Amino acid sequence: MAHDHTHGFGTKAIHAGQAPDPSTGAIMTPIYQTSTYVQQSPGKIIGEYDYSRAANPTRTAIEANLAALEGAKHGLCYSSGVAATGVVLHTLSAGDNVLLCDDVYGGTNRLFHRVFKQLGVETTLVDMTDLNKLEDAFKDNTRLVWVETPTNPTLKCIDIEGVAKIAHAKGARLAVDNTFATPYLQNPLALGADVVCHSTTKYIGGHSDAIGGALLTNDDELHRELKFIQLSEGAVPGIMECFLLLRSTKTLHIRMERHCANAKRVAGYLSEHGAVEKVIYPGLESHPQHEIAKKQMRDFGGMVTIYLKDGLDKARTMLERVHLFGLAESLGGVESLIEHPAIMTHASVPPEQREQLGISDGLVRLSVGIEDVEDLIEDLDQALA
Repeated sequence: MAHDHTHGFGTKAIHAGQAPDPSTGAIMTPIYQTSTYVQQSPGKIIGEYDYSRAANPTRTAIEANLAALEGAKHGLCYSSGVAATGVVLHTLSAGDNVLLCDDVYGGTNRLFHRVFKQLGVETTLVDMTDLNKLEDAFKDNTRLVWVETPTNPTLKCIDIEGVAKIAHAKGARLAVDNTFATPYLQNPLALGADVVCHSTTKYIGGHSDAIGGALLTNDDELHRELKFIQLSEGAVPGIMECFLLLRSTKTLHIRMERHCANAKRVAGYLSEHGAVEKVIYPGLESHPQHEIAKKQMRDFGGMVTIYLKDGLDKARTMLERVHLFGLAESLGGVESLIEHPAIMTHASVPPEQREQLGISDGLVRLSVGIEDVEDLIEDLDQALA
């Protein structure tokens, strides 16, 4: 199907980037489990494929599908979310500065500060909920701004349009990690971002069975650069993962609707609970950036973060007592997950940075799944009793 912008999200999710297999009429894109392709004569390839690191028909289909969902001209898939992030960082050179929003996934923080630092790329952490702070943080050598919104795990919401204007005025590119919101809830390219990043492991995959990453862009030159790095570095997804992701995007819209509806109910329930000091959810009016979330998101997502009154002791009991919520890292699957960022997903973030961000011992992150919400509330109720 051609990229028909008149079609709605659900139609694109099911049809974009793929057509029935011309040789058999198979409605699902086949798994082209091949590493190489026979050529008609030296250098004369059949179609566009010569080697599966460069391109594979199953991967082409998921890349085109994700591009359509993000409203992008170009899509590229990678072996993981951090692999996709690393490719964007490879567009920088030693001596360049990058502004990173201060609250991000622990693995993103580690990649910037421990891997790319030794290659001479300098990172400055900025609280980007304050655009004045962002403006003040720019240096002559700033080439990239990296935003996650909502952030992981404190769910700060950052004004993408506002950041884009400042970044472009300063001659820097803007990359937005859209993993928590997904293309269904938020489209950063339409708000001025140059490139969008996803850990497709999370909501896009949605079934906790595949690891992957993606980059989406409208910039032809940037796409060429990213594709060259993809080819040269080879952090490409396996073909089975591409097939699984293609199966998953078909239900992304209906899954996200249920994630959002359930999370809203769970956030409301926890706000009233005596053991809970504070609930952070972009859909609550108490959220400091509720208005920004309302402006740039279609709904408020499936992630809820809470602070418990009795800190680590209460958190530990709660995490050990849940039945339906799986105690595990990751998020965005159909099943509900719960975790302790300070000990688990953000353990690689230096303690002083965690403290500054409020990633304390009493902070618990919930990925609200698509089960029956009454059962989830009952589970939390008994775990917090």
